[in-house]
Amino acid sequence: METILRIDNIEKYYGNKSSLTKAIDNISFEVEKGEFVSIMGASGSGKTTLLNCISTLDKVTSGRIFVGGYDITGLKGNKLNKFRREELGFIFQDFNLLDTLTAYENIALALSIQNVKAGEIDRRVKKVANELGIYEVLNKYPYQMSGGQKQRVASARAIITNPKLILADEPTGALDSKSSRMLLESFNYLNAELEATILMVTHDAFTASYADRVIFIKDGKIFNEINKGDNTRKEFFDKIIDVVALLGGDLNNAL
Repeated sequence: METILRIDNIEKYYGNKSSLTKAIDNISFEVEKGEFVSIMGASGSGKTTLLNCISTLDKVTSGRIFVGGYDITGLKGNKLNKFRREELGFIFQDFNLLDTLTAYENIALALSIQNVKAGEIDRRVKKVANELGIYEVLNKYPYQMSGGQKQRVASARAIITNPKLILADEPTGALDSKSSRMLLESFNYLNAELEATILMVTHDAFTASYADRVIFIKDGKIFNEINKGDNTRKEFFDKIIDVVALLGGDLNNAL
């Protein structure tokens, strides 16, 4: 198996010498090509800081992060921009679509920046829109779409460049249960059919149950890790709930 993401003993401190906060405390794990991994934890557990470090939006204090075999912790300037543009796909809780562009233009934008030919852009946009069930909204602007449609457009935008890794931060956070389910089924499709490697941060057990593996974080450390294996999604959900219960006082924040 090809290792897409390798986290080596990373630590992240905030603050100054008089008041240091350790947001990430010596975390290490790997994500293989084609895996769908969820990271769960309560508010303040360090899960979002971890995602920010992997996405290069934040820098680690110590340790190394490798994506596709490259050490990304020292990237700067143009190399950093190129890495973000070509190797990562982002899906945010609040969609982050550009309001003045149609769904088609939002999805196509990343390819335009990479100077892909117009005919090739058109083919790829329509293909991914078909796969994610958003073909009928391609000519609509974000304000004309439902939350679920916007998030699937954002997912299409993330996958269109064939990134090594898709990072999803609370992707179902702003969606109702039906839209959440449709989005998560889209993630399963991207993962199973298009071999997308997905790392998703969530505090929601139902959302996490769509992944192959769940890593639980507490106080900046890995608290537990479980694999779906041959379990049904319902059985896996029950296992996740069991671990969430072990997190004790964080239960209300983690569901």
